[in-house]
Amino acid sequence: MFDINPGLIVWTIITFIAALVILRAYAWKPLLASLTAREEKIRTQIAQAEHARREAERLLEENKAQLARADEQSQRMLRESREMGERLKADILEKAQQSSRQMVNQAKEEIRREKDSALQELRSEVADLAIGAAGKLLDANLDAPKHRALVDDAIRQMGTTS
Repeated sequence: MFDINPGLIVWTIITFIAALVILRAYAWKPLLASLTAREEKIRTQIAQAEHARREAERLLEENKAQLARADEQSQRMLRESREMGERLKADILEKAQQSSRQMVNQAKEEIRREKDSALQELRSEVADLAIGAAGKLLDANLDAPKHRALVDDAIRQMGTTS
């Protein structure tokens, strides 16, 4: 079936070695150089990607820290504004109470003055009436029933003039 031809085997081996030498000289070295360059490029890209990942993580941590600081600052500002609002509320209430007390005191003083004035006027009117009644008594020497009628008349007049 198969014939083995030793000359063909030798020429096949020589052709194979010649093809290997030619491929090694012209194709193998450029192919290896290209693969080495590609491998180096991939290593560089992986290193850059790792560096970019670390940088992104660092930036993320910075952003988280800034966000935490901003949140803390906003909470502090809210707390301070609440405290200021409470202080303003207390000040306004204190001023309102003080104003109210002052108005009440002024009203009491006004009432006291009006009362004193009314009492003074009443005393003056009573004195005038008493002087008038005494004058009438002195003008007329009256007996007891006339004296009683005169006093009753003076009291009635006092009731109509007030």
